[in-house]
Amino acid sequence: MRKLKLDELNRASVAEFKAGQKFPVAVVLDNVRSMHNIGSIFRTADGFAVEQLCLCGITAQPPHREIEKTALGATQSINWTYHENPLQAIEKLRAEGYMIIAIEQAENSTMLHNFKPKTGEKYAIIFGNEVNGVSDEVMENIDACIEIPQFGTKHSFNVVVSAGIVLWDLFSKMMI
Repeated sequence: MRKLKLDELNRASVAEFKAGQKFPVAVVLDNVRSMHNIGSIFRTADGFAVEQLCLCGITAQPPHREIEKTALGATQSINWTYHENPLQAIEKLRAEGYMIIAIEQAENSTMLHNFKPKTGEKYAIIFGNEVNGVSDEVMENIDACIEIPQFGTKHSFNVVVSAGIVLWDLFSKMMI
């Protein structure tokens, strides 16, 4: 098997990407502290062509060298906004017709494999701080909560790993 060269991948230019069809998902980062994690989520969001990325609270914003190390240019292709308070982002997204979903371990959460997205629905997926998770104030303002099943000794996945798992699952259920 031969690995494809970059020029064989036929990737869209940034302008073509911005004009193209998007996955009807917004990603919200609730006080994510690591700039490497932020950059990696930009890159993951680009890979799934999400509609937008909302950076909230202490989440750093581009341009920043530490974000770009892992974003590899995705800060140019993904539409993003900054909100000092994550509740501002939630209010804006709800007004735009998004269902607000936290990715968290919580009472009455729906396991990811059991979540059935509805055709025509838009989803805002909230990922929380690396230590404290999604904030309590945000949890009080969500429409639903999805939990990723885990079977090891640790209590959580890294936020970037969680974003990749959830976005792939939703993409495979909604777009393929």
